[in-house]
Amino acid sequence: MGLPIIWCSAFVRKEFIMATKAESNEKITALYCRLSVEDIKDDNGKKKRNKEDESNSISNQKQILSDYAKKHGYTNTMFFVDDGISGTSFDRSDFNRMHRMVEEGKIGTIIVKDLSRFGREHIEGDRLAEIVYPTLGVTFISIHENINTSTGEGMEMLPFYNIFNEWYAAQTSKKIRAVWQSKSDNGERVSATVAYGYKKADDDSKQWIIDEPAAKVVRYIFQLCLEGLGVTKIARRLEAEKILTPTAYYNSIGRKTRNKVIDPYRWSSNSVDHILENMQYTGCTVNFKSSTVSFKVHKTVYNSEEDWVVIPNTQESIIDMDTWERVQEVKKHRRRNTATGRQSIFSGLMYCGDCGSKLYFCAAKSVKEHQEFYRCSAYKENRGSCTIHFIRNVVLERMVLKLIREAAEYITEYEPIFLYLYEKQHELNKTNNFKAAKQELEKNKKRIAALDKLIQVAFEKNVLGTLRDDLFERMTANYEQEQRELIQAVAELEQRLANAEQDNIDLRAFLSIIRKCTDLKELTPELVNGLITKIEIFDSTKDENGKKHVPIKVHFIGVGILEIPDAQTIIDAKEEIRKNPPSAA
Repeated sequence: MGLPIIWCSAFVRKEFIMATKAESNEKITALYCRLSVEDIKDDNGKKKRNKEDESNSISNQKQILSDYAKKHGYTNTMFFVDDGISGTSFDRSDFNRMHRMVEEGKIGTIIVKDLSRFGREHIEGDRLAEIVYPTLGVTFISIHENINTSTGEGMEMLPFYNIFNEWYAAQTSKKIRAVWQSKSDNGERVSATVAYGYKKADDDSKQWIIDEPAAKVVRYIFQLCLEGLGVTKIARRLEAEKILTPTAYYNSIGRKTRNKVIDPYRWSSNSVDHILENMQYTGCTVNFKSSTVSFKVHKTVYNSEEDWVVIPNTQESIIDMDTWERVQEVKKHRRRNTATGRQSIFSGLMYCGDCGSKLYFCAAKSVKEHQEFYRCSAYKENRGSCTIHFIRNVVLERMVLKLIREAAEYITEYEPIFLYLYEKQHELNKTNNFKAAKQELEKNKKRIAALDKLIQVAFEKNVLGTLRDDLFERMTANYEQEQRELIQAVAELEQRLANAEQDNIDLRAFLSIIRKCTDLKELTPELVNGLITKIEIFDSTKDENGKKHVPIKVHFIGVGILEIPDAQTIIDAKEEIRKNPPSAA
């Protein structure tokens, strides 16, 4: 007599499961653990201390996974651990190693403490557990949710668990961003990363203090940039001088880093560029310079400057603001290499005075150094929209040197006259006018706020029926028109004041350099970049003797085109100053 059909079916199923487990036990049983930063910190970024967090720790996950494997007969176990890695992406180092071994047929079972340890991205999590692993003959087990893909146990709830875990990750991300925004609004630094050149104060981890050995290197890098070296040449200079890279320096003082040091002196151009662009060396904090695409896409994207939050005077400066701004200008107009490898000291500053196009520095191996020249980029062998505007580099150097020396001599001898005439051209720089502009700005802002209240009162009266519709419309139309005009005026005043403040900064920088140039013998990249913002070259003219002349205009930082006054203008200015001496303010 045959076995009952029901009993036979159950027996076959049991035998199949046992055979499958035996086969799996011949392969590796992967015990996967994961812990992210978010798992061990609260919404304020502080370490959490509760039972749930203890259970999520790597050591506890390992213990739970080991006990489960031993109890249920899973042998040949191997741990795969991703510590400090977010679960919103499956691109993790040890997870990827485990997955490669799955594809190679080396792993028969994967066990996790719970689905949140496996991942917090529901689409990929569902695909792996429901499609990929069963297709490859791999059993996936989540202990906490009682899910087992080989038996089908708990599979109906799998998508819901994964969706909830992703939702939790999204909420956590939202909370963290809100905390960052709150900190920034309160003038606090968001990033925990300390810029190279600084270190945390012993008595206050939030406060940066200057790390002098590293700060010395930062200053040197800025100096080399002002001397005309590009980021690659700066990197090679640092390497040649055996200056430790930031990572190597941190290792030398016992500071832990994630990156490994292969060559302690091998600076990358990216590292140099990052230092030169870091505004925090001026003593400020810059929040939200970068962000991630989303809580699921961890790719870093750099925000536009309009989205930065700059908090001034948060630590002692390593680089003054004038130097930092000049370096940004230099980098913006970085020099092109020629076929000879030679560069002009003026490259990036040269413009056509007639069409406004840039002038190209022309050098070739067949051309000697004293024959190198500039020409208008809009000139194309008589087929372009402009003439050549030819000027040899050595001639330009002589002309600019002469102009700088003349300017230095004039300012050294007649600095009060220079400042008086400068203020006549820049009226807002005068103390009284500056104060008046600020007062007008505040007055306009208060009136805009008052108009908001008047519009609100009119609206309420109209709703209550105490103000006729026709009167309401006329009043609000007049109020809104006045508001629009005031808003425009405020914007213009703010721009004027900002320009005036920047002019004052630039003027001080110009004077500090020009005073030292009376006996100037030759030009240097540092000097040119510190004094000049633009040089215009105009089409050549001929004098009565047929000699060709090339007119140029040099725009100095903070001053613009400096025209040295004649003797009579100087005499007149002296008399005006005598009659109306400038105030001590």
